[in-house]
Amino acid sequence: MYYYRYENTEVNCCYKYLMFSYNIIFWLAGVAFIAAGFWAWSEKGVLLDLTKVTQLHGFDPVWLVLVVGGVTFILGFAGCVGALRENICLLKFFSGVIGFIFFLELTAAVLAVVFQSQVREWINEFFLANVKAYRDDIDLQNLIDSLQRMNHCCGAQEPSDWDLNVYFSCNETHRSRERCGVPFSCCISDPADSVVNTQCGYDVRNKPRREWTDHIYVKGCIAALEDWLPGNLYTVAIVFIVISVLQMVGIYLARTLISDIEKVKFSY
Repeated sequence: MYYYRYENTEVNCCYKYLMFSYNIIFWLAGVAFIAAGFWAWSEKGVLLDLTKVTQLHGFDPVWLVLVVGGVTFILGFAGCVGALRENICLLKFFSGVIGFIFFLELTAAVLAVVFQSQVREWINEFFLANVKAYRDDIDLQNLIDSLQRMNHCCGAQEPSDWDLNVYFSCNETHRSRERCGVPFSCCISDPADSVVNTQCGYDVRNKPRREWTDHIYVKGCIAALEDWLPGNLYTVAIVFIVISVLQMVGIYLARTLISDIEKVKFSY
């Protein structure tokens, strides 16, 4: 009498559909990011005139939204299709890219700690370049305004940084109504005000410097960021850990599924 040993020749459905569920969320998030990015561009008329993409001198936040959305969409798609079709190539692509992104994040974190002064200088130059381009793009303008209002700051190092912007410059030949002023987001707001006074920063830098503190924030946003970080290290660490765990889970599911698929193939 002969006895036959039957091997399990099916891929583990638990890992397969966990992998699919994990990635469908990211795929949908990628679609949402891309849609939001193109909607923002359509509102600015970029889709009607693509040359406007190259005309912005500062940072366009839409680019960041589109890049994040594009990468998330591609990875989500590769993970979903790779899991459903049991495609080893797509699953290896997914786990490889996730691993590479994790390595980049870790490298950036280490470099930021080791080269703190250089990073600070780069952030300062980046902020000043965008102060100069403040009026060039509505999304950049909203981003800077939000940053200044939330952190109670003005400019990169001080309110005088707004001299770099052609609209707020104190140049004697400058005829703008905003001359020698600052954006409204620099103003010290009154909680009782229900309407934002967008003209509160007009002519404020024409006043003696000692009076600035009565009207606007005088701390630079770089200093405000440096003050914010030590008090929120736990929050930053938790965010980093959560992102890292999600990436590790994705890599684990992909590698486990790849191993399962290879076992099934070799069993035939």
